[in-house]
Amino acid sequence: MSELEIEQLIANSKANENIALKLFEIEKEVLESKSCEELIQRLLNSIQQKFDITEITLLLVEPTPISYLFNERLQSNWQQRHSNKISLEQLKAFHHDSKPFLTNDLDNLPAVIPTELLIEAQSIALIPLILEGQLFGSLLFSDRDKSRFSNILGTFHLEQLATKVSLCLSNVLIREQLEYMAHYDRLTGVANRRLMEIFIAEELVRQQRYGVPFSLLFVDCDDFKQVNDRYGHDCGDRVLAYIATNLQGLIRENDRCFRFAGDEFVVVLASQKYQEAELAAKRLSEFFIKNPMPYQQTVLPVTITCGVAASDGKRSMDELLKEADTHLYQLKNNRKQLLV
Repeated sequence: MSELEIEQLIANSKANENIALKLFEIEKEVLESKSCEELIQRLLNSIQQKFDITEITLLLVEPTPISYLFNERLQSNWQQRHSNKISLEQLKAFHHDSKPFLTNDLDNLPAVIPTELLIEAQSIALIPLILEGQLFGSLLFSDRDKSRFSNILGTFHLEQLATKVSLCLSNVLIREQLEYMAHYDRLTGVANRRLMEIFIAEELVRQQRYGVPFSLLFVDCDDFKQVNDRYGHDCGDRVLAYIATNLQGLIRENDRCFRFAGDEFVVVLASQKYQEAELAAKRLSEFFIKNPMPYQQTVLPVTITCGVAASDGKRSMDELLKEADTHLYQLKNNRKQLLV
């Protein structure tokens, strides 16, 4: 072996060692992440800084196992800027062998990657992400340097990165899913009773310390048993999801909606006194009267009744809920008497 070849071998060895060290540092950073959002944010920022890549975007298959973390209500501005949706078929065109895809021939690139992600790019690399044996996303690296990524380059280190990221994401996702299931109702997607108790306790402390008022709405779906009996439980589930989705969409950003039990929901109205809560209850009730649920080529009337209670900072959560519940049934009874 010539002296020049030995020097080249040493140089390659040092370069590989440097890459391996950077990959180790990235893995260490993402392992410290406590949520999927934190992991993805740390990952993309770390890769971009350590390897001086022009731009990195997370492409997510739709639907994806972590789609609930990327819905409009939960998604942060950072996620919106750094993630894009793509179909599984489109992604498989790049990763049919589960290997990274590299090219600097962007003119012949399949037109499935949004053009705004390729501004100023001269070469790209797509790194597959695998979860439970299924392709669910890809890291898109784009660079201004045409020689940075090409199909003649080796992909060993990129494959290592893909494996490490997939394993780390899988571990965090399992923990995140368990936490999500502990605090959110799987059918409707709104927070559950456990999280409601925590939130109301915090509101009570805030009111007692700083005098900030809040109110509760106890929401019940009218004639829900008849819906189940006539149309079946699948339809009943759709009604509950319809109510939950619209309640969340109609309340303010700092208000909260919770599924209490069965067809009952609780809405916490931050900084709202009794009269304001009554107006909110009227607005929510009128929305459902005017907007029946689309169902099997027709529409299904779905209405709600809202009981109101305003906190004075002295009563407990249970007392407030009981007051709102009592008010709800008074409204229902008054309505029945009018129909007699």
